[in-house]
Amino acid sequence: MNERELLKLFSANVKQYRAFFRWSQSELAEKVGISINFLSDIETGKKWASPTTIVKLAEVFRIDAYELLKPFGLLPDRADNVIQRYTEAVLAAVNKIRDQYLEKIESTN
Repeated sequence: MNERELLKLFSANVKQYRAFFRWSQSELAEKVGISINFLSDIETGKKWASPTTIVKLAEVFRIDAYELLKPFGLLPDRADNVIQRYTEAVLAAVNKIRDQYLEKIESTN
C-alpha cells in the first residue's frame, strides 16, 4: 500500500466513524479541537492529520489510533451493530414461529 492509498483509507475511516456517531463535521472538529475546514481536508484526503490529531480522533471515537489505518471492514463491530443484527434475527425468528403457529391453528379449523 502506498502513501496515497493509506491517506485515502485514513480519510474514509475518519468519515465512517463520524457517521457512525452521527456527528456533523462541526461537532467532531470541536471535540478534537481542529477547524471544520481542516477536518474536511482530512475526510477528503487532501491533508494528513498530525500524530496528535490522530490520537485525539481515536480518543473521541473510543478506539486505538491504529484502527484509523485499517480497512473499515476489518474493524471490530460496535455494540450498536451487534445489537441491531441480534434484534433483527430474534424478530425474524419470532415472526417465523408466529406464522407457523397461525398456520397450525388455521389447519385445525
